Amino acid sequence: MTLQELVNFPLSSMIGVSRIRLRIRVLKALADICIIPIGVGVSVSGHVVACQEIFDETGLDTRLHAYGTNVEGEWDDVMAALKRCHEKVHSMGAPRISTTIRLGTRVDREQSMQDKIDSVMNKMK
Repeated sequence: MTLQELVNFPLSSMIGVSRIRLRIRVLKALADICIIPIGVGVSVSGHVVACQEIFDETGLDTRLHAYGTNVEGEWDDVMAALKRCHEKVHSMGAPRISTTIRLGTRVDREQSMQDKIDSVMNKMK
């Protein structure tokens, strides 16, 4: 059964209602991620590059900043990319990783990273 067939599947013969429509919503996430390799010395720029390459490969919208990376996309894609970053940083020799994540979701309307920035910048004019 295809997804469209499932969404429009009439259940009246089974449960006594005329029709139930499933609402399928993709949960979007905006995350501020800071991955800190522990036990690799003072410089971690090589680890940052490795994670940035992973984020770029995924097609997620990212913005690198001084203390981490903002990542925007579907929840599962963001979490999968984060997992890949951890796996890569461990494979580069980090015995431990400490990651800080600030994560937001919104279901009342779509809002991108740029929308949030624009909203603040417009109020500063």
